[in-house]
Amino acid sequence: MLTSYTVVDLRPNDVGVAPEVVTDAHSPEDAATRALGLDLVRSGRMADLHAKVYFQYPDKPLNLVRLYARTADGNRRARI
Repeated sequence: MLTSYTVVDLRPNDVGVAPEVVTDAHSPEDAATRALGLDLVRSGRMADLHAKVYFQYPDKPLNLVRLYARTADGNRRARI
């Protein structure tokens, strides 16, 4: 059985856009790239939140991954 990914676009200008289901992806990031054409990462600021991706493996609970816009520094934070 294939894993299907449901990509929900959270960008402010796309409010009301229906979630897109992607079945040929290898990861939540890949599903978002195929659905939205964006290169997103799993960590970032709430202001950079662009998508939520839901998926479920057989006999497992539903999973959620939040994906954020990649920043110029690759989403790396300076540690002081």
